[in-house]
Amino acid sequence: MAQNFFADNNDLLFHFRNFDWEEIVRLREDNYTASGAPADLAAALRLYEEKLNVIGELAGGPFAERAAEVDRQGAVCIDHKVTIPEGTQQNLDDLKKAGLCGVTLPRQYGGLFFPVTAYCMMTEIVSRADASLQNLFGLQSIAETLNLFGSEEQKAENLPKFCTGEYDGAMALTEPEAGSDLQSAQVKATLGEDGVWRLNGIKHFITNGMAKMLLVLARSEEGSTDGRGLSMFLAHPCPELTVERIEDKMGIHGSPTCELHFNNAPVELVGKRRFGLIKYVMSLMNGARLAICSQSVGLAEACRQAAWAYCQERKQFKNPISQLPQVREMLTRMDALTAASRSLLYNTSKWVDRRDSWRIYAEAHPDDLDAKKKSADADRVCDALTPMTKAFNTESANLCAYDCIQCHGGKGYMRERPIERYYRDARIMNIYEGTTQMQVVAATAGLLKHGADPAFAEIEAFPFSEEAKAMLPKLIAMREKLLKAQESISAEQQSLLFRRIVRGLTIVMAGELLLRDASLDATRMGVARRFLWEYLPEADMHAEIILGTQGDFSL
Repeated sequence: MAQNFFADNNDLLFHFRNFDWEEIVRLREDNYTASGAPADLAAALRLYEEKLNVIGELAGGPFAERAAEVDRQGAVCIDHKVTIPEGTQQNLDDLKKAGLCGVTLPRQYGGLFFPVTAYCMMTEIVSRADASLQNLFGLQSIAETLNLFGSEEQKAENLPKFCTGEYDGAMALTEPEAGSDLQSAQVKATLGEDGVWRLNGIKHFITNGMAKMLLVLARSEEGSTDGRGLSMFLAHPCPELTVERIEDKMGIHGSPTCELHFNNAPVELVGKRRFGLIKYVMSLMNGARLAICSQSVGLAEACRQAAWAYCQERKQFKNPISQLPQVREMLTRMDALTAASRSLLYNTSKWVDRRDSWRIYAEAHPDDLDAKKKSADADRVCDALTPMTKAFNTESANLCAYDCIQCHGGKGYMRERPIERYYRDARIMNIYEGTTQMQVVAATAGLLKHGADPAFAEIEAFPFSEEAKAMLPKLIAMREKLLKAQESISAEQQSLLFRRIVRGLTIVMAGELLLRDASLDATRMGVARRFLWEYLPEADMHAEIILGTQGDFSL
């Protein structure tokens, strides 16, 4: 029987109903006076919920039903033409018919103009059904980047087609010799005498590389060797741009990963020269990373629900195996990790929405300097929270997939169930859009600038319940211990030891968020306690390792 993956998820419903929408929606809609704006917050929330229920029904019905066949069939490339699985194409057609191809884009182009948080919820829902479909649905950040930095002509030409589903998107960043090190990108952009830019070179590992609209990072400045010589370009399919092959991957089979060859391909410059990496790609990557955070939560939810259903049904020694302490420990750990990941996700998306909403408001009111400052302040918080959340959520999804197979035993290893697909799909999540190790590097920069401090301060100022107040001091003390450990790290030790600070502080933030949530709904206290029971000692271990090194630490 088909399910609604929004309406049947009590934890997701909790976050939707308790999210602080008021400030974000009011700013985006210019106090509800913007063209096409809802009459008030209640009207906006009704619209968000309506679309979430639509995508929830699609995900719990046809998307989930097609997922196994999509995985088996996979994408193929013959004579430079990519064909996606039939089920994936049907899914994309369903999304088009539902009007879900321009979720965050302005209404003037045909978009829904929803906050990022609502889009993250949709992405989570889709990923629970088929993680590979998210890799196509979740690429709407490409259009959002063009909306932010493209010319009026580029936006008018491309964004309406994106909103109808005529266009889809891809970001072409990675090269054979420039993976995480994007500043080493070598695809060359040359400005011809006719005023047309042309690209030459190879991009690989490009998700949905056969898209109708590609944002390409390329070297525009002759003789440059670093990120300051890179610009962003808009490309469309043409004879000079070919898909040479697609990758034969471990998972995410419904989404083609392409190698692209540019052979004097005509393109358009997006924004200003030399800003490609230092501004535009950073914006693009942060949006993509948030989408993977959502994808990870959706997959963890699928694992958690599948494991509980099987373990309550499967009997050994005359009792359901869910009653066995060793099995129950895995089940409750999945509950705790999924809840913690979801709370981190929607706390991070809140700061992203604040940043974007204050920016939108500032554009409508250019004399309001306070609005610009608030957007910039929120941006610094996002720089810390986004990589922290991406690292935690993707690693947690992998552990949930691992435990889900373990709960199923031998049956989880067989292809007759979706469990082994979850396991294969999860494995890329802590690799693409920046490995966990690269997230640590990014989070380190944000934490050293105290980017997470406002987020911690806001959480700790919440009116916690008496039960939560009894546990909160332990988390605050742990944060102080980790900060003390952070101060003790020398410059030489930083690259090796700071991952422990990032992990420890993320655990503390997740714990505080779970206590906040339990203060709003006392039935959630059990999952908060379960998380703290297992992961607070881990945070303490990280602090003790650092404080115990005293400058004498080596591999």
